[in-house]
Amino acid sequence: MAVEASLKDVASSNGKDVLFAAGVVFILAILFLPLPTAFIDIGLSISIAFSVLILMVALWISKPLDFSSFPTILLIATMLRLSMNIATTRSILSEGHEGVNAAGYVIGGFSSFVMSGDFVIGLIVFLILVIVNFVVITKGSTRIAEVGARFTLDAVPGKQMSIDADLSAGIIDEKEAQRRRRELEEESSFFGSMDGASKFVRGDAIAGLIITAINIFGGIVIGYTRHGMSLAEAADVFTKLSVGDGLVSQIPALIVSLAAGLLVSKGGTRGSADKAVFGQLGAYPKALQLAALLMFIFAMMPGLPMLPFLVLSLILAGSGFLITRRIAAEAEQRKIDAEKSAQEKTDAEQNSVKNSLATSEIELVLGKQLATHLVPKREELAFRMSKMRKKFASQYGFVIPDVRLNEDLAIGDKSYEIKIHGTTVSSHDLRIGEILVLVGEKELPDIPGEETVEPAFGIRALSVLEGFSEDVKQLGLPSADNVAIILTHLSEVIRNNLPQLLSYKDTKVLIDGLDPEYRKLTEEMCSNHISYPGLQAVLRLLLAERVSIRNLHLILEAIAEIAPHIRRSEKIVEHVRMRIGQQLCGDITVKGTLNVLRLGNRWDLAFHESLKRDSKGEVREFDMEPHLLEEFGTAASKTIKSHQEAGVNFALITAPEVRPYVRMIIERLHPNLPVLSHVEIARGANLNILGNVS
Repeated sequence: MAVEASLKDVASSNGKDVLFAAGVVFILAILFLPLPTAFIDIGLSISIAFSVLILMVALWISKPLDFSSFPTILLIATMLRLSMNIATTRSILSEGHEGVNAAGYVIGGFSSFVMSGDFVIGLIVFLILVIVNFVVITKGSTRIAEVGARFTLDAVPGKQMSIDADLSAGIIDEKEAQRRRRELEEESSFFGSMDGASKFVRGDAIAGLIITAINIFGGIVIGYTRHGMSLAEAADVFTKLSVGDGLVSQIPALIVSLAAGLLVSKGGTRGSADKAVFGQLGAYPKALQLAALLMFIFAMMPGLPMLPFLVLSLILAGSGFLITRRIAAEAEQRKIDAEKSAQEKTDAEQNSVKNSLATSEIELVLGKQLATHLVPKREELAFRMSKMRKKFASQYGFVIPDVRLNEDLAIGDKSYEIKIHGTTVSSHDLRIGEILVLVGEKELPDIPGEETVEPAFGIRALSVLEGFSEDVKQLGLPSADNVAIILTHLSEVIRNNLPQLLSYKDTKVLIDGLDPEYRKLTEEMCSNHISYPGLQAVLRLLLAERVSIRNLHLILEAIAEIAPHIRRSEKIVEHVRMRIGQQLCGDITVKGTLNVLRLGNRWDLAFHESLKRDSKGEVREFDMEPHLLEEFGTAASKTIKSHQEAGVNFALITAPEVRPYVRMIIERLHPNLPVLSHVEIARGANLNILGNVS
């Protein structure tokens, strides 16, 4: 099978491998066989073209690994130049007495063009090229290659572990992992090879210098002793030929050295060299503008030529201006593209089946006519909703979700619905263009209107035209327009549904926002005694009784105290309420006085008798006769309403064991009335007992 695969590879190469091998053999043959001058010219031309091609490829590659064959190509190019050096040396020493074209017209042309007919000039230019190549470019490239190879090989284990970690996490598949491993192997092999290949360039520069010196010395000796030339004539002819040969070999060597330097200095930069250089230089137009200013100052200085500095100043200033405009245009285009992409994503989400399954946590749905009427007031509505959310956050200790405003043709034209998690919990028909005058138990004012009920609290009201608003103000009666009615109703619905709006995510956000000590306390507590959903349940039960969770650290401390002993959320809540009694009383205290309404002896006894206990004395269930429940509701409502009509802010106070059950009944009749137990009264509170429910 291996033999068949090899044969297939040979067949698919279309003879390129044979041609490549023949080329390498020809380069080696040049080392031993003399070449005609025409072949020398062709070989030197190929060497120069090959070097330029290597430089161009090094300029255009995106990353160094795209030219992974560079070390092999560098070796071939070096061997080609050295073999041509040997061929030209043979021609110079054997035929140099015939003139400057004895070793070919390429060397003769360089001799006359670069040296301007004076071998001293050519010798100086040759030495400068050798110094630039050997000391500057080659030395720097070698150092970069050494450091790059060292750091690349040191980073291999870490990169390998990163690939394995991504594969284990499912971020990439096995095929991608294999590709990355193969790329990592190629990268380490490439930089290791470049470390050694840089020595080819360094050795080539030294060899060129030695070969030129040998050619000059040997040519003078041969010309003087074998061909009867004078020392001056031999020195002139053979120095020109040797230096010309050196220039022809050093120029390609310099080009290849530059290519190697560009390749190893590219590092982690992606993209062709022109994009990397101009992209990064052109990314700072202020630098161009400051450089233009400096060139302009040089142009104005006496003694310096004005024209070149002025031209450079104009070019730099113009480039800075154009780049600034281009950056601004690109930023604007990116903004437009981002908006377009976001809009397309939004449209796709709205039209997707998955989006039809999503429900808003809080949604206000308006009828067609009501939505049209509120169009001019949309900004006011949004602003007041934002203020309402801030008020809830400061009052109850967590941020309620955004209120989504929608229009629905399926509901009444003048109606609106308030939805919680996609379910309609309340709705109302508005009278557009009218205001509600809140009357309560008072007599209806002598104003044309229709008697109705305020939707949030069920208060008796009178709906009148907005034109009578001044008359209502003169009578001193409270009133509300359409926006105020909607927002008040929305606020009360949210208040009644606070437990449903506190999600698990909100609970985690609240805990993550605490100090590190309380986060650690929560982690320890939830890992040993209570789960995060259990903690969420406690907070929800507090919110169900409209108890703020803003002092979350105190609540967590109270839960940590009782959680090791009690598992039931209801029992934990009672302990928490006792611990935050100062807050409970402070929220309903008016001018330093806590007004309370006590549970009468009869009902206190009736509730205690309704508690069913287990063998350990723990309350197991609450069982009160239906007629007693109805009688208690009637008696409590009568007493509570009488005090509420007087405008007094108060709480109902009971025994600790029966408090949850009293609250369970009272909240259905008067959801805003706090129910406290005796142990929840803050120490030092100034109590004012309004009466008893009897």
